[in-house]
Amino acid sequence: MSQNLVEKIVQHFALGLEPGQKVKSGDFVSIAPAHVMTHDNSGAVIPKFQSIGAAKVANPRQVVFTLDHNVQDTSDENLAKYAKIKQFAADQGIDFYPAGRGIGHQIMCEEGYAFPGTMVVASDSHSNMYGGLGCLGTPVVRTDAAAIWATGRTWWQVPPVARVELVGKLRPGVTGKDVIVTLCGVFNNDEVLNHAVEFVGEGVAGLSVDDRLTIANMTTEWGALVGLFPVDEVTLTWLKNRAAFIAKRGLEGVPSDADGDGSHPRLNAKRIDELAASPPKADTDAFYAKELTLDLSTVSPYVSGPNHVKVMTTVEEMRKEGRRVNKAYLVSCVNSRVDDLAAAAKVVKGKKVAEGVEFYIAAASKEVQDESENRGDWQALVDAGAIVLPPGCGPCIGLGKGLLQDGEVGISATNRNFKGRMGSRDAEAYLASPAVVAASAVAGHFELPSEIEVVDTKADIRITAKPTGDKPMVKTIDGFPETITGTLVWCHQDNLNTDGIYPGKYTYIDDFTPEQQAEVVMENYDPQFGKIVHKGDIVVGGFNFGTGSSREQAATAFKHRGLAMVIAGSFSQTYKRNAINNGFLVIECPDLVKDLSKQFGNEELTIRTELEATIDFREAKLMVQSKSYHISPVGTAAQELIVEDGLQNWVKARL
Repeated sequence: MSQNLVEKIVQHFALGLEPGQKVKSGDFVSIAPAHVMTHDNSGAVIPKFQSIGAAKVANPRQVVFTLDHNVQDTSDENLAKYAKIKQFAADQGIDFYPAGRGIGHQIMCEEGYAFPGTMVVASDSHSNMYGGLGCLGTPVVRTDAAAIWATGRTWWQVPPVARVELVGKLRPGVTGKDVIVTLCGVFNNDEVLNHAVEFVGEGVAGLSVDDRLTIANMTTEWGALVGLFPVDEVTLTWLKNRAAFIAKRGLEGVPSDADGDGSHPRLNAKRIDELAASPPKADTDAFYAKELTLDLSTVSPYVSGPNHVKVMTTVEEMRKEGRRVNKAYLVSCVNSRVDDLAAAAKVVKGKKVAEGVEFYIAAASKEVQDESENRGDWQALVDAGAIVLPPGCGPCIGLGKGLLQDGEVGISATNRNFKGRMGSRDAEAYLASPAVVAASAVAGHFELPSEIEVVDTKADIRITAKPTGDKPMVKTIDGFPETITGTLVWCHQDNLNTDGIYPGKYTYIDDFTPEQQAEVVMENYDPQFGKIVHKGDIVVGGFNFGTGSSREQAATAFKHRGLAMVIAGSFSQTYKRNAINNGFLVIECPDLVKDLSKQFGNEELTIRTELEATIDFREAKLMVQSKSYHISPVGTAAQELIVEDGLQNWVKARL
């Protein structure tokens, strides 16, 4: 069976596969990622790790700590938190990077953890960024991180994979940031929600690694779980240059042991040569759920916003409107590398930041800042009036100096501009490339660094039918049922968020019992829900079920209510992970959702359909009346978590 690049990489890092089993989209697999990174949230993962009875990290070389989010906070409380994380790392032999070294995602690339052809996870949504180097990076929740610390493994459901073909070449003055803003703005109806994205095509060769990292990083905002570029000559050249730089720099500051020959433990000639000899590639006849095309020559400089990534406007149009800016930002993991700073420095050299504008800069890492200083770019920005912040996240996530105040307009080279994220909810945040941010800071309004013609964007999408192939026969483990039967309860709402499922006012009541959780489930969605459902029922929701916050109770409340499972057209990935991590089964079946929508409509919030459904897990199908629906096989990795009542118990059983 042919495989795409995502499936091939997962195949290499999957555990417990049946003989001859080929990993494919939809499979639940147990994975042992090459690395797992946690940042400031290491402080929250440590007690989770300890609460499951773990005392020793299974593989210290797998785990990486980077302190980067709240680095401007020098309060006794935050310094004590950082000290505890550092001590835990020392006690366990974990690679540790202190505050000031840089943003975790940048460090993962600089120090070779995000190596092409490997699978790396992080408890941060922008771990997609590693895909710019051909590394399958994807986020996990904190419970997963604790499980990996304790056992070296967790689970993953391989998402559907979309193929994005890039053709043509970017015009001068257009950057990778404009590419991803364009993709988010053109394909802005959840076309790649919860997909993995593979970038292909002759246009890829014209993109630098920095451009690729930017694009991969913001596939998160596009809705994807992975943004993966191929391993090509551009990748290999970057690796060789990086290895040469490290050889010149020396191993000072590299926390883990070097190889016996004194070379870097991850970025060394032997490893790079082995990769070059056999780079991972998708099969030519691999299946992709969707195929998108973008002509790079038709991409123009855009801004996204305000307060939403999937709304884009040309910089030219914003300039004509004369929109003033109050604050400008060249910070974050997406666009604060050497080339980004150089592009901004070129724009501001010999000029001054406009009166009334605050222009903040922070390098993605200390090494980036050092190199930018050596090139003279950093000083050019400072001379223009930029305000320096330490390498770290800072205002990108609403921490530290320079946040947006009521009524202010900000233009930022960051990746996320949700309302209130960078300060006041009454401010407006726009995203743009580093050069556009710098030009706007100098002009005092939205501005282009140079004239460039705006042309119509050429893009297309095609949805492909999945081949039926052979019927799967799934092995079920002891204790996991071969079938489940229950009455369907229809809740039509798409994008039902976790506040609707489990009201926020109960979230932080620590002594709220399981019985109380059961009583309030779906209270904000439909107060009548609790009177309609019975124990053993199967709830069927709409698409993107469980979007919003990461509260686990939105999954456990259904479980405590005695419901058999939730079926939906699609789930928020965080919701799905929280459900299965707590031993509660959720299954996607979009065709069933579409049929129930036609049959029962959306006039009533909750309908007890009196339709009986049977899920046959061995044959991976769902039957309602005389109709059969295909579902993704529930593999051993997910079955174990259901049988053992959640990830915490699963880990305890394996310590």
